[in-house]
Amino acid sequence: MKNYECLTNDSSLASAIFVPSYIGLDISRFLWISNLTVRDSTGFELVEWLVKKPEWKRMWGRDHFLISGRISWDFRRQFDDLAYWGSKFRFLPESMNMSMLAVEGSSWNNDYAIPYPTSFHPSMDGEIYQWQSKIRHQKREFLFTFTGAPRPENEESVRGKIIEQCRGSRFCKFIDCSEKNCDDPVNVMKVFENAVFSLQPSGDSYTRRSIFDSIVAGCIPVFFNPGTAYSQYKWHLPKNRTKYSVYIPVKNVKEWNVDIEKVLLGIPEKDVIAMREEVIKLIPKIVYADPRGKLDNFEDAFDLALKGILERIENVRETMRKGKDPSIGFADEDHYKYTF
Repeated sequence: MKNYECLTNDSSLASAIFVPSYIGLDISRFLWISNLTVRDSTGFELVEWLVKKPEWKRMWGRDHFLISGRISWDFRRQFDDLAYWGSKFRFLPESMNMSMLAVEGSSWNNDYAIPYPTSFHPSMDGEIYQWQSKIRHQKREFLFTFTGAPRPENEESVRGKIIEQCRGSRFCKFIDCSEKNCDDPVNVMKVFENAVFSLQPSGDSYTRRSIFDSIVAGCIPVFFNPGTAYSQYKWHLPKNRTKYSVYIPVKNVKEWNVDIEKVLLGIPEKDVIAMREEVIKLIPKIVYADPRGKLDNFEDAFDLALKGILERIENVRETMRKGKDPSIGFADEDHYKYTF
């Protein structure tokens, strides 16, 4: 943010106000403690500080945005009960007037998903072109791969069936992350570079960093729930999901009897090549470039996120100019995003 070329020190000229609060790191200190007052305290302190600033009164916070390196659900505890997870920061009236960028958005309209960081941070266009050329010509030994840990405690998780099918197929490579095989990103990337498709089921939440690691490797993602990508990264991934991914819907895990190997083997080679090329084109859009360098011909994940949030705020500003209520739809809940 500090290297963003459109920063201004005069907040009266600003199109948007960035709130420089590390709320993801902050809540990480308190998520597992039982005192809900302590868990929520810094969120209250932040909004109390914000509303006293002159910038707040211009749009009552609707031109403010912040960023979290944690999923949005960590800030959306709906009840003051220890059985419920997270803080209630995003349900504070002042916070609801702000937009939040997070690695996973919620079903509320004031949360927006941005890509998880990968280990590739190009500093110039040439590094992107070179990498794209490398993975475009990469020989791929496996048809598909799954890199992740099982979720035996979660009966609704499809992971158990995916691991079972992967282990039973000579076309699949399984990397068990519960055995710390995924701590080194080089190990993970080598697997993705050697597979045509990567299976991306939901984990503890809808999304996974693995989606973006696999795209960087030129590996076509296979999704099982719309909340994993399609309803999330609207500024960074194509609206036409069939161009870059495969979708195998799982409505009920216990009744699910799809043979993944047969589905993937049934995709014509020309379609696979077209999807991989689309995935390769996506790489600059989902990586965060090294801020010390400069990309001339590409917009990276940061550029697209800032462009998206500025457009959102401008739409709210236009609503206010027309004398309409800007709160309508701003922080509404929309479960359709996750159910299609």
